Amino acid sequence: MSFSSEVKEELSRQTDGSRHCQIAEITAIITMCGRVSISTRDKIYVKIQTENLYVARKYFALLRKTFRITGDVSVKIHGIHGQNRTFCVTVKNHGDALRILQASRLITPGLEVAEKLSLVDNLIVQRSCCRRAFLRGAFLVAGSISDPQKFYHFEIVCATRSKAVQLQEMIGSFELDAKIVERKGHFVVYIKEGAQIVDMLNVMEAHNALMKLENIRIVREMRNSVNRKVNCETANIHKTVSAAVKQVEDIQYLQRHVGLDKLPENLAEVARLRLEQQDATLKELGMMLSPPVGKSGVNHRLRRLGEMADKLREKKEDPYD
Repeated sequence: MSFSSEVKEELSRQTDGSRHCQIAEITAIITMCGRVSISTRDKIYVKIQTENLYVARKYFALLRKTFRITGDVSVKIHGIHGQNRTFCVTVKNHGDALRILQASRLITPGLEVAEKLSLVDNLIVQRSCCRRAFLRGAFLVAGSISDPQKFYHFEIVCATRSKAVQLQEMIGSFELDAKIVERKGHFVVYIKEGAQIVDMLNVMEAHNALMKLENIRIVREMRNSVNRKVNCETANIHKTVSAAVKQVEDIQYLQRHVGLDKLPENLAEVARLRLEQQDATLKELGMMLSPPVGKSGVNHRLRRLGEMADKLREKKEDPYD
């Protein structure tokens, strides 16, 4: 089971005790995958259609718990080998369908169905708890989360920009920064930052998934931290080795063209020591001198030797190069 499916399975078992929150979640499900039909006799029925069993199961349970309505469930099997299933939950009774639409604010006082099943007003999600429930329902129907072992990405796909903006504002009310992008005629509300996805799971009350994602994030961050330190140390070692090689080359050049005996005593001493101890650090070289010299002192002497070699190279060409 994918991580996204695990989250949805957990959310499908999450039910609020408050009726207003249950209505908010029902509203989200109808808004994202519902359809309202009116018969020739002006009878209304409400139907949701989804390929996700968790959505159908949750919607059916919410209708019974909130309105004491039992929807008609049907399953369509399709695909070349019959591997795909579409679940439909339909409320055919006019009075029951009307109660659902009125409670969810998806129908106007004049009994006109809101365009594309958008909320007529935002009264249904004024409370923070109701916004949590609405986001939970929206994610169940049209959301997904990438495998956190690979990368971080949370999204909910909306049919219209107005629905996407509404979700973005709801998410923003929890101080989370969601973005909107248009993709293949749909509008996707998404979050890409790992810590904010953890917070989003908390908003939807998917606490088990939250803990799993947090554990993965901790391991990944520790691994990244170790890699950064290893890379930094490797770079420092490379830099140190390159500097030592350059120092040896400069000293050998001076030895061939000037002679170390012609150098000032303090420079000659460190030059001979560097030739003998090519793998030693500056600190180790300093401890070998008599009297001992600090790291900065050794570096200063080697730098002077390098400057002397560079000036000499400018005046004459090394016959051994």
